[in-house]
Order: sequence, then structure tokens, then C-alpha cells
Amino acid sequence: MSRFFSEKYSSLTPYTPGEQPQDMKYVKLNTNESPFPTSQKAVDAAAEAAKRLQLYSDPEARALTAKFCEVFGFERDEVIFTNGSDEVLNFAFMAFCDETHGAVFPNISYGFYPVFAELNRVPYTELPLRHDFTIDVDAYCGVGKTIFIANPNAPTGIALKRAEIEKILRSNPNNVVVIDEAYVDFGAESCLPLVRTYDNLLVAQTFSKSRSMAGARLGFGVGNPALIRDLNTIKYSTNPYNVNAMTMAAGIGVLSDEAYTQRNCQAIQENRAFTVDALRSMGFAVTDSVANFIFIRHIMVDGETIYRKLKERGVLVRHFTKPAICDYNRVTIGTREQMQILLDTLRDILKEGV
Repeated sequence: MSRFFSEKYSSLTPYTPGEQPQDMKYVKLNTNESPFPTSQKAVDAAAEAAKRLQLYSDPEARALTAKFCEVFGFERDEVIFTNGSDEVLNFAFMAFCDETHGAVFPNISYGFYPVFAELNRVPYTELPLRHDFTIDVDAYCGVGKTIFIANPNAPTGIALKRAEIEKILRSNPNNVVVIDEAYVDFGAESCLPLVRTYDNLLVAQTFSKSRSMAGARLGFGVGNPALIRDLNTIKYSTNPYNVNAMTMAAGIGVLSDEAYTQRNCQAIQENRAFTVDALRSMGFAVTDSVANFIFIRHIMVDGETIYRKLKERGVLVRHFTKPAICDYNRVTIGTREQMQILLDTLRDILKEGV
């Protein structure tokens, strides 16, 4: 870092995104992107919006918000759209945490949570998962901090039931509970139906995964109108035009094609089940994921070796170095063809007796 870099960020360890190597063509199963193209309705709408890029985007995202409310049954003051769900999560750290109102989240979860906490100088506590990688619900009851839970969790893919999250909400009435549902559309229960019951609930979702729009950067938060006003205060104090016009138009397009989204989600769930069955027959332990990825460990071969040998053969998965999970790899669920390539490659690796 330069000699001008602020001392307040000198100890900040930034988030490490999944690698995007360009040295060869890979079967890319490392960043939880959708294997399916964006809805053609979204592509066409974005192309039309590109004709007016000389104008600022609508800071209120009125057309997009109206379409969202039509599809999901919310009011416009219950929704905020952001530049990916990462932005709504950062807004939540800024709005609902400070030096005296700390944050709490699992010690094995989305790697951006501690980064956002450090960035915003928020004291935080990381609560351990159980030995089976499930979240200990009781540990969050009455904790008295702003709570961040990815559901399904990452990188495990394991989800809490809605009733378990309600237990956390009821026991923390004076603290905001943020449920990060980036992967909820692949088999988990969403907490969106709870928003009008609990005024301390904020649900964050993204268009990146189930709606095939990772490159467009579109996320949203749904909550009590007072919470949304708080988040908008942060938004209008940082970047009012946070969602660009093409992304808004694409969002409207994909929301007009929900049947396409649901077909893709169903295909991923089927490919996940197919892959899990095959991996378990090969000696892999696999968590009970309801996300668009799985978390796998072989009983004989360490995770780093599997990651490295897959990459050498043109298959990318995500490996983590944290001691508790270093024997695991996270594998995005792709097309049936991509999953078959993964399985065949793993069989070859295991035959080598590494």
C-alpha cells in the first residue's frame, strides 16, 4: 500500500473473489454462477436501454420496483434495489452497526461479512458452526447484536428452516436480523413471507444466481419500510445512481420471464441430486446442500490436491484454506454435461491413487 493509505484501513484484509483465470478454457464450477444464459427478455430490454445511456438511471428504480412488487406482492416502500446483494449487505453494516452495536455471524460463512465489519469499524463476533456444519440457532437467541446469516449458508449449502429463523427473530426484538438469501431459490425456505410480521427482519437476495445476471450486478433488500428508509439514507449519501439503466431494464425483463427462471432452478436441483449420488458412490462426503453448489470432501485425498489436480485438467472448483474446511472443495452445479466432466475427471484422479 502507498504511504498515503489511511491508517484506519491498514489492517483490512479484503475479500478474495473466486479466481477468473484466462490461461485456458475451463469447466468453470468455482464462483456459483448460473450455467444457463440470461433470459432473452432481459437481454432485449438491456439492449433497448443502451440506446439512452446518455441519461442517468432512475435513482428510485421505479419501473423495476413496480415489476418486482407485481411479481412478489410487496409495496414499493418495502424494497430497495442495489448494485448486487453485496451492496445491501454493506448498507446494513453501515446503517445498523457501529462501535457500540456490534455484529454477529457464523465463523464459516460468506467471506465478505468480516470484511464489511472491518471496513465499517464494527466490532464483531464469529460464532462456531456445529461439527456437522449446521448453525447453532440457540447461540443467536438473545445475542443483542445485529445478526447476519446466509441461508443457505456458504460454502456449506446447508439451510435453516423458516421456523428456526423465526426463533432468532423473536429472541432479538431490538436488533436487526439480516438473512442473506443469495441461494434460496434452489430448495430452501425464503423468509420473505415474514417481513410484515417482524419489523427487525431484512431479507437480502440477488439476481446473480437463479436469474443468471451475475455480470449485471443487481441485488435487493426487503424489509419493514422504516428499515428500507434507513438503507436509502445510506444509499443517497453514497451513490444515488447505484443501479445502472441497462441492469434495471434487464431486471424487469427477467422478472417478466419467471417460468424460465423456475425451469433453470429445477434443472440445477436435478443436476445437484445426480452429482451428489455419484460423488457419494466414489467415497466423497457431501453436505446436504440446498444451494446451487455442493461442499465435498474425499475420505482419502485432501482437498487441496483434488482442487489442484482438477485445475490441471481444466476443471475449476473453489478451495478454502481455513483449517476447519481445508479438506473440502465447493463445487458449483452446472449443466449435466459439465457435471459429467467433473465426475469423469475425479474418477481419473482417484485412479491415480494420489
